[in-house]
Amino acid sequence: MHCRILLVDDDKPVREALGQTLELGGFSVTLAASFIEATDHITADFAGVVISDVRMPGKDGFALLERAAKIDPDLPVVLLTGEGDIPMAVRAINAGAFHFLEKPCPSKRLIEVAEKACARRRMVLENRDMKRRITREDAASRLILGRSAATSNLRAQLRTVAATGSDVLITGETGTGKELAARVVHELSGCTGDFVAINCGMLTPEMTHTTLFGTGDKAGAFVRAQNGTLFLDEIGAMPLAQQVALLRVLQDRELDGTPLSCRVIAATNQDLGKMLEEGRFRSDLFFRLDVARVHVPPLRERLEDVGGLFRVFLSEARGRMGLPPMELDDESFSDLFARPWRGNVRELRNHADRFAMGLEDPAKGPAPGLNAQMHRIEAQIITDSLKRHKGRVTQVCEELQVPRKTLYDRMKRHNIRPESFRT
Repeated sequence: MHCRILLVDDDKPVREALGQTLELGGFSVTLAASFIEATDHITADFAGVVISDVRMPGKDGFALLERAAKIDPDLPVVLLTGEGDIPMAVRAINAGAFHFLEKPCPSKRLIEVAEKACARRRMVLENRDMKRRITREDAASRLILGRSAATSNLRAQLRTVAATGSDVLITGETGTGKELAARVVHELSGCTGDFVAINCGMLTPEMTHTTLFGTGDKAGAFVRAQNGTLFLDEIGAMPLAQQVALLRVLQDRELDGTPLSCRVIAATNQDLGKMLEEGRFRSDLFFRLDVARVHVPPLRERLEDVGGLFRVFLSEARGRMGLPPMELDDESFSDLFARPWRGNVRELRNHADRFAMGLEDPAKGPAPGLNAQMHRIEAQIITDSLKRHKGRVTQVCEELQVPRKTLYDRMKRHNIRPESFRT
């Protein structure tokens, strides 16, 4: 980090002399003559420190110290005075000053204190940046739960897309978690603005224009999502007339002359390709939105995640209801794997909520057919063998008496990964 010094002193000759000393010491110096002028430069991420005279017309150095502490409590402020005494020095340190120096201050001493203050600032900003990176990098793992290959691939795609900064089209069946995927992209992007979600399927043609673009003194979604993310769910339900207006804003990236800076993520559970053929969705809007595409797989294609997700949803539901945790063994809800889960993750969450209230057993529901039962039994046999042999495929093939290729085909069908069982 290149450290800057904001030097504040109302005495021009002194200000310029001190500034020259600091520049010769290798610092980049910004000069300010007053409290007001100085506050224009102080931000929460100011990459430097403040050195200020105490006695100035109007608001003095202590007022500047107080303002700096409100903006960023970790910003080092060094106070200077030609009339310093012990009580003033004590007051400065108690008020949170990094250091207190008397004028005239020897050049060597001034540079020494500035270097220490900059070292402190550098450490604070590096730690903040590290925490932000960890939070962003963890968003995919924290929000997209599951150990299946399909879920791991989804997390990888979301990380890749988030890094591009481009608009995104998310596809997937109802209840798969498309909005959650959009929130992951938003968090991984590290943008400073809000995540604004609009369900286009719930808007009338009249409401669509007002909601997206605003009217009068009411800000629309695009403005509220400045420097953030605008999520347009059920984009296929947007009326054709409003699709034209949306396309224009996406192309120009401005609204009524105001530049727009936000990522747009659209989601749909419909076949937009078919809608294009039928004239129900504009091709130019489709290709404008379809810059990066992410497909959220249905739950039936990641059955390996069902047990873990059910446990998480059950724990959350019991917590919301103020109930103690509930322990379950795998057998108690093994039939969950035979369900079609047409409502996907949303249906599984609702099922867990009902079970948490004592309204339903995990295995309760329509009796699975023969194919579903055979599917579940085969998956259970393979899983049990992998557990016994700690994921060693050769030994599993020998035990089950099947060729390696056949076993891999079956594991792929059930979304079972042998590495999940290795220790």
